[in-house]
Amino acid sequence: MATSELALQTNGIQMHLTETGTGPLVILCHGFPELGYSWRYQMSPLAEAGYRVVAPDQRGYGKTGRPAAVEDYDMLQLTGDMVGLVEALGETEAILVGHDFGAIVAQYCCLLRPDIFKALVLLSVPYSPRRWGDLMPTQVMERLAGDGVYYINYFQEPGKVERELESNVRETMLRFLYSASGDAPPDKRSRLVFGKTERFLGSGSLPDKLPDWLTEKDLDVYTEMFTTSGFTGPVNWYRNLDRNWRLTPFLTGAPILQPTLFIEGELDAVRLIYSSAHKIMKAYIPNLKNIISLPGVGHWIQQEQAEAVNQAIIAFLGPLPIGVGQM
Repeated sequence: MATSELALQTNGIQMHLTETGTGPLVILCHGFPELGYSWRYQMSPLAEAGYRVVAPDQRGYGKTGRPAAVEDYDMLQLTGDMVGLVEALGETEAILVGHDFGAIVAQYCCLLRPDIFKALVLLSVPYSPRRWGDLMPTQVMERLAGDGVYYINYFQEPGKVERELESNVRETMLRFLYSASGDAPPDKRSRLVFGKTERFLGSGSLPDKLPDWLTEKDLDVYTEMFTTSGFTGPVNWYRNLDRNWRLTPFLTGAPILQPTLFIEGELDAVRLIYSSAHKIMKAYIPNLKNIISLPGVGHWIQQEQAEAVNQAIIAFLGPLPIGVGQM
């Protein structure tokens, strides 16, 4: 099915997106370091299943606006972008599908505006509500790292990781995409924690050949976009983790009430962080319909196993009322 590209104003920025299909609105929220392009295998199947499908480049990414201030990338701004996008598209309600950090944006959207966001699909990153007495995220990660450095803490110093990532964008993207995938053998997979004398990119590896799901054209797209946009905007999302924690004590213990599907790759390094995620989600998402673990799959699940992910999403959405407002 044919797709179209457009740019819309939302929450004070211009957002670039790809759109196809008609029907209930499905917004696909990408993660780091990706683009709306990372949903290229989902657009047509979801449209053919009867949905209006939109894949934006989120704030700081691709052709979308890149505000200068670090605090312009906190979770209230990111959720505001999605709320404004729904209105800019002429809709009142939407289904959210989020991967990686996009899954966290989707979670906040469902918690803060359940009147708009009526169903939720989470890829890779599960829901884990904050609790009273929790440490700030960077403090938790510092403890987790022990004598090493957790990658998100490495991201906190402005300019540091950007210089590393932007020195050779194509190689950076290839390292990201290969090392966190299920194609990389154990000794070549991304390490979330690495030595204090190591560089971040040293925690990943380059492949001898491209995985089947990743083409030279795909690398061209990522390389062109991140060469133009840089990585400061995307990394600023991580620099707001503690700020997000300080802004949202009112969400302590909050459940997600929307119908929800969770899909993960069994080889995803994220599973190491959320070892009790399945149990937690069953407690805090009362309308959790299914948890699907894909064998042999790493972090980039909608790209690595597109058909399985598409089938799971369509099967989840199918029994829900077609009129999203009836959910």
